[in-house]
Amino acid sequence: MAGEYAFPSSNGRPISPDSVLHMLHWVLERAGLPPLRFHDLRHTFSTLALQNGVDIKTVSGMLGHYSAGFTLDTYAHVTIAAQKEATKTMGNLLGNSIR
Repeated sequence: MAGEYAFPSSNGRPISPDSVLHMLHWVLERAGLPPLRFHDLRHTFSTLALQNGVDIKTVSGMLGHYSAGFTLDTYAHVTIAAQKEATKTMGNLLGNSIR
């Protein structure tokens, strides 16, 4: 089936995880960046998505988590920061409308 693997080889079979990681490190090295794991990319994606207003249910589904609650527990630090920013925004909005 086409598209079955995230990183298929030229014959459609999966590329070994070690090869994919080696390719990632090669790209990062050429870009002058430190090596990292794919899990780090996943965490960065999740954090940026939540910080930029993607709802928790959508992020949870994209990550394949079994529940939005699990995602919320894992990324609580991001959602707390978003809540503080929302509180500040609403405070400014309501404060300006009272004047």
